[in-house]
Amino acid sequence: MGMSDPYVHGYDPRENMRLRDQASTLEELLHSDTAYPEGSRVLEAGCGVGAQTVTLARNSPKAAITSVDISEVSLAEARRRVAAAGLSNVEFQRADIFNLPFGPRSFDHAFVCFVLEHLARPVEALRVLKNLIKDDGTITVIEGDHGSAYFHPDSDAARRAIQCLVELQRRTGGNSMIGRELHPLLCDAGYGSVRVSPRMVYVDSSRPALVEGFTKKTFTAMIEGVRQQAIGAGLTDAREFDQGIADLYRTAGPGGVFCYTFFKATGTR
Repeated sequence: MGMSDPYVHGYDPRENMRLRDQASTLEELLHSDTAYPEGSRVLEAGCGVGAQTVTLARNSPKAAITSVDISEVSLAEARRRVAAAGLSNVEFQRADIFNLPFGPRSFDHAFVCFVLEHLARPVEALRVLKNLIKDDGTITVIEGDHGSAYFHPDSDAARRAIQCLVELQRRTGGNSMIGRELHPLLCDAGYGSVRVSPRMVYVDSSRPALVEGFTKKTFTAMIEGVRQQAIGAGLTDAREFDQGIADLYRTAGPGGVFCYTFFKATGTR
């Protein structure tokens, strides 16, 4: 991310765990069709704690991956994860996405996952990356969309809790619903052959792994993680917010249903 784009979820150990759970739960859904050929140079912009890096490197073992992030704390965790996975095709570097230390057309491909949502200037970031990709290269972008969340039993309190995160992210310049905008964003940045693929997570009690891995450990944990920020900002009070979280947990119980859509986009330089 850029220096001026704060990460609304924070950098504490609980968030690191949530990102790990999210990555493992969504690996097949988001990454099964991403692989780069032998000898490719791939730039992962905004790797964070390496939650996506391990899958990226494992899916393309003969590609050379350069993963960058602005946070040295996150990079240390990313290095640890990659080493623990026994992967040797990743190089890490601390860098600002708006001021990357690489020459034009240095990479064959770029990969960006859950980064644009935190940036006040996503088109500018995409243009910076475009300058670093070779003429026949590609970019892959994955983002979520909190406006796509729907569930049963429905709950006004749960929706207000979700809206707290949406509003907090908006106040930092981000956009929790950026997934639906990937096509125009990539087009505005000058990419060609832009294609967007929605990837829906559907969870009910017949899918216990998704109930635990996504509804509870990923989505609800993410909303719950901004509790103090939301209360401190006057967006809610403790009683209302806690009711919303309790209602979100009910969607993961017997008879409950939870749906969320991610968007995966590709474009060419």
